[in-house]
Order: sequence, then structure tokens, then C-alpha cells
Amino acid sequence: MKIPSSGITPENVYLNRRRFLAAAGGAAAATALPAAAAVRDLETVPGPFSTDEAPNSWEDVTTYNNFYEFGTGKEDPYRNAQDFATRPWSVTVSGECERPGSYDYEDIIAPHTLEDRVYRHRCVEAWSMVVPWVGFPLGDLLKRFEPNSQAKFVRFKTLLDPQQMPGQRRRILDWPYVEGLTIAEAMHPLTLMVVGIYGKSLPNQNGAPLRLVVPWKYGFKGIKSIVEIEFTSRRPRTSWEIAAPNEYGFYANVNPEVDHPRWSQARERRIGAGLFASKQPTLMFNGYAEQVASLYSGLDLRRNF
Repeated sequence: MKIPSSGITPENVYLNRRRFLAAAGGAAAATALPAAAAVRDLETVPGPFSTDEAPNSWEDVTTYNNFYEFGTGKEDPYRNAQDFATRPWSVTVSGECERPGSYDYEDIIAPHTLEDRVYRHRCVEAWSMVVPWVGFPLGDLLKRFEPNSQAKFVRFKTLLDPQQMPGQRRRILDWPYVEGLTIAEAMHPLTLMVVGIYGKSLPNQNGAPLRLVVPWKYGFKGIKSIVEIEFTSRRPRTSWEIAAPNEYGFYANVNPEVDHPRWSQARERRIGAGLFASKQPTLMFNGYAEQVASLYSGLDLRRNF
């Protein structure tokens, strides 16, 4: 879809804006957040697939979140996650692969070049943002573990720690949070293991220290604070599938032609656009159809929602 000129940010303006927001965000974080949650600058390079749409503000991205482990309100993660300890951190890798084991955060990211990628973000609740993520292709990480021929799916799990994550003290979901992708989706170059936003390390409320971003899917597929990766031969049951299988499917591809049982998915509200801004049309696969539609060739996208 052609983006209107009003929505395009010239490269020099974006780069200047990024420097300004990174500095402003860093200053605010340093003064407003505890040391454990302070963000830091990351060394990055420009990555492929970025949209030309103007990113949302640092404030939008860091204070309007779904992260039920810290509460169900949009500002709850910002309020409740500041003391969340993300170091030390390790990820357990298991299942159908040749190199299972426990890997420290530093071991996870060390071999990879961090990329800036500006992606559309579409929530199943029919709101959207544009987020300047920092990360690296998930597939590059998964290849290091040498998945075997039986690895058809990848299962991810969030940390279970009700003491630090007050939302887990309520039976909103069957904790810990679990998500999954087909191996083809996980290996697709658009799929990111994310460690930051706006050139800075990932704030706690956004899923620190490691989260998934799959830009053609609804945001709940982007599991946060990952502690387990498992290669499986069978499709995993994910948290929202278990909680409401008639409302949240495994694939969760953005599809304006398939409504949620309780609301339309044809249009979306862009966060930061103002109270009186009109909703904008939702794009098939969130605007990434050219890159990912082939993954679902022959699949009934209405039945496999």
C-alpha cells in the first residue's frame, strides 16, 4: 500500500529525531527510573524492511503497553515493572535440536549485529503504533542451536516470578505465558529477537531483556521476557488459545477480513493520532503481505485464524 506523503519522515529528520528522543529518553530514564531499570545506548546498524511511517514517541511506546504479568491496564507495566531485575538472565534451549542448554543473555546476543528496524505494530484490540525496534533476526539465533528435521514449531516461555510480576498473582491466564511459531515463521527474516527500542536497551515494561516481534501478527504473539525456547514436532498450545480458543488462534495473522468475535478488525486506531482522528484501514498481514503471504499458501486463513 502506498503511504501518503504526510506519513513519511525524511531520513535526515528521522535520524535527528532519533538522536533527540534517545537523549531525551535516556535523560528521563536516568532521573525517573531506578538503576535496575535504567536504559542504555546500544550500538546498531540500519536494518532492512523498515517502514517509512513516522515512529510513535518514546512516551507512547513505553507507557502504553500490554504486559499482563505487570497488570491489565495500559500504564500498569510502566508503573509496576521498574524494579524488575533483568540481570543476570539466561534462556534454556531444549527439544528437537543438537545444541540444547542454558545460555546467558550475553551469550545470546554477542555474535549478532543489532539492527534498527521500524515496524508497524498492530494489537488484536484494534489499536496500532509504529515502533523503532532494535534486534536481530530470530532465525540467525535459532540456527546456532541446530534444529533437526523434527523441529516443526518453536515454543517460547516467559519468566514465571509472581514476586516480581504482580500480575501473575491473579489467574488472568494460565501462567507462565507461552507462545509459538511454525519453524518457517520463526526463520523468516522479518521475525526479530528484540533487545531495544529507539537505539536504547529495552525498558522493562516493553519486555526486557529479550522479546519477540513478528510484525505481520497481532501483538500478543510478541512474547516478552523470554526464558525458554523449545523446538517441537507438534504445534504448541499458546496462552491465549487456552484462555479463549474461539477468540485467539495460533496463527494470529493480522487480517482485516476476519473479525474478532467482539469487534471488527477492518480498521485500527493509531496511538498518538489524537482523540478525534479517524481510524485507518488495517492492511492484510499488517502491510507485510509481499514478504510473508507465501508462508500460508493453501492455508484457509479464516479457519486458521
